[in-house]
Amino acid sequence: MAAPPARCQAPHAGRHRNALHPAPSARHNIAMIGLSRWLLTALTFLFVIVAATGAAVWWLASSATPAQGRWPLAGLTAPVEVIRDQWGVPHIFAASEVDAAAALGWVHAEDRMAQMEAMRRTGSGRLAEVIGPTALPSDRWMRTLGLYDLAQRQYPRLSEQTRAVLEAYARGVNAWLNGRAGALPPEYTLLGVGPEPWTVADSLVWLKLMALRLSVDQRDELLRARLARRLTPEQLAALWPEDADTPTTISSKDLKALLDDRMLAGTLAAMPDADGASRGASNVWVVSDARTNTGGAILANDPHLPFALPGPWYLVHIETPEGALAGATSPGFPGLVFGHNGTVAWGLTTSNIDAEDIFVERIDVNDPGHYLTPDGPQPFAAREEHIAVRGQNPEILPVRVTRHGPVISDLAGLPDAVGASTGAPASSAVVLALATTALIEDDRTADALLDLARARSADDVLAAAATATAPQQNLFYADGDGHIGFVSAGRIPIRPEGTGWLPVEGWTGDHDWQGFMPFPAQPQLLDPPSGLIINANNRPAPADWPYPIIGAWDAGFRAARLRDVLTATKPQTIASSAALQQDTVSMMARRLLPLMLAELPPQPEDSPASRTVALLAGWNGEMRVDAPQPLLFASWLRELVRVIAADELGPAFAEYWDYRPIFVANVLSGDPAWCDDITTPAVETCADALQTALQAALADLGGRLGPDPGAWQWGDLHHLRMQNILWSRAPLLGKMLGVQRPIGGGNDTPMRAASRIADLDEPFTAIHGASFRAIYDLADLATSRFIIVGGQSGNPFSAHWTDLVDLWMDGGGLTLSGDRESLRRQAEARLLLVPQSHEGL
Repeated sequence: MAAPPARCQAPHAGRHRNALHPAPSARHNIAMIGLSRWLLTALTFLFVIVAATGAAVWWLASSATPAQGRWPLAGLTAPVEVIRDQWGVPHIFAASEVDAAAALGWVHAEDRMAQMEAMRRTGSGRLAEVIGPTALPSDRWMRTLGLYDLAQRQYPRLSEQTRAVLEAYARGVNAWLNGRAGALPPEYTLLGVGPEPWTVADSLVWLKLMALRLSVDQRDELLRARLARRLTPEQLAALWPEDADTPTTISSKDLKALLDDRMLAGTLAAMPDADGASRGASNVWVVSDARTNTGGAILANDPHLPFALPGPWYLVHIETPEGALAGATSPGFPGLVFGHNGTVAWGLTTSNIDAEDIFVERIDVNDPGHYLTPDGPQPFAAREEHIAVRGQNPEILPVRVTRHGPVISDLAGLPDAVGASTGAPASSAVVLALATTALIEDDRTADALLDLARARSADDVLAAAATATAPQQNLFYADGDGHIGFVSAGRIPIRPEGTGWLPVEGWTGDHDWQGFMPFPAQPQLLDPPSGLIINANNRPAPADWPYPIIGAWDAGFRAARLRDVLTATKPQTIASSAALQQDTVSMMARRLLPLMLAELPPQPEDSPASRTVALLAGWNGEMRVDAPQPLLFASWLRELVRVIAADELGPAFAEYWDYRPIFVANVLSGDPAWCDDITTPAVETCADALQTALQAALADLGGRLGPDPGAWQWGDLHHLRMQNILWSRAPLLGKMLGVQRPIGGGNDTPMRAASRIADLDEPFTAIHGASFRAIYDLADLATSRFIIVGGQSGNPFSAHWTDLVDLWMDGGGLTLSGDRESLRRQAEARLLLVPQSHEGL
């Protein structure tokens, strides 16, 4: 009787056991179900992330799509058609200059709004507001100079016509900002900011920035002041032989004792430029109609600026009843900077005429809020600048201004007493103030640029140039009547003798500017008998010009090469000018290399040094990308400058370090004392210096490229490098979005691809060169050719981000012309901007 209950209990007991401890197959099924659920959840999550990322990318990519169809724009008097060609270049057809300016504002914003934002924030000293503390040095500098306030005060002084163009341009920018269909450029998303409305001051501050960037004299004066504490006047003159006819002694016997090196070095460090930065340069030439095969004058121009993405220029073609305009604009400003108007063509180079000085102001010992003047103590004009800084509290920047200009030595962060040399009396406390034409309040350069685009003759060009203030530029031109000419446009200070080379006393009045050179007396030339005018930043007028002119002239090797080729080539053609813009012959190498080889001691047989000498001995100076000689020469000369000058210059050498060819040539041919290393007891010769430099160069290159000099190529280390200042901060993105190509040329060739040799890591990377090239044929300006480096768009999602690089590398160009119907048939995009009242927006 006991068995049945046991049999009845067994199934119950089994079910209970299986519920607590599933069988192996059941456990497997449960695990698979759990895994499936986990995978489904993970896949769903991944899908959501991918979809969200795709949607975000799609939305950001919409920022690179140009508007098409009909769009309203307040203030237009008639519809404006914008036709974009295959390169993204807008061809604007408008009923008036003012309407065209509004359309230009629209397309600038559409393609380059992030660049325009960066420009206006730089000029207004508001970069740290969005970038953070790393931008504070730039903001402090701009706030100290007061650039944006000057731009605001400049506006009412401009002509009514100029103001109308600036206002229309701002309306165009704001119409795009308010009415765009897609996203803002990705930089806004990355930084988490939105754009403010565009103003006319935002456009005018661009001119102020260009005036500062194209002037180098303030840095040179401060560097010479540092070196004057270590060197004799004769040594100082030797370091700048291009300036041999300028004063080479300190303006007064006690000024040297007044200036402390900490203040000088700190002020230099506060300026937003890197040590040894490659400086501005450009080429321009114009030949008369008698020297060409077309029957019209030919003008060629390639301004040189730092390589960047996007580049500084933007191509455009504009048609109005007043005529055609074609050439390069700068996003943020409504004028054509380089180009032609159907009748006149023009180009620019930096004149390097000195238009700024450093004044040493003495503090009143009885009242530190005052400084000394010829009329007694005067109070500083003082203010406080509040700089917003992302991620931290605002910075309060005290600013002082003297009768000469803003006090820039305050940026060194040192007490006034430190400005005086150690041991100087308290009455010697000083500060440094900057006087520059870039800070003149009555600045009508905007009038000059816009009037230039309206010029119909050489006389009109000169009338426009007469109103320019800053920057000081060589303006080259040719007109339809066969005239060719140039003028150094922009105000040139009249100085007492001895001013401009070094900082000068501000308290005596002896070195104050005595006004500005009359425009007819500024360097200029019209229709020379030779039929040829050339400039490559060399001295624009002879040393015996009626008014003394000083400046930091280029050594002249590019100008010499241009002169030789243009003189030998007859007749001139568009093709020959294009070839000359791509010329890579270094006249610097042709001059220096024989001197270097002649002094060099014999080298051990079959050594890297002997193979190097053999390679260089037969070289013609052409800086070819695939040749070893340019790299060997450049590296040897780089090291030679260091060996010769670093011991004498001490801590200031990095600021001076460049190829310095005239200095080197003078040392090797007649000033050998520089070759002695003053840090050693021995007396070294120039042969010793050349040998030391050659060994150092070969060791450096061998470490980078291997042991065989014959296998090295210039292009191994000499790369065109173009980066976006923001995207390059992310290494992977920076590499993906940047451009790096082997390139020929060098610092002193017509096809300039300059490097910063003071850069210890990348001394030969090409960071500076032709940002724009143009060749104008006055026989038919519609056939003129243009190219910018990079592309039309500043948006990395655009097909026009870097699509012009190959054409630029090959020396090609675009024509910016065509009638409306033919352009429509090949259009990439078409936009019709139509009038709308302000209330309609």
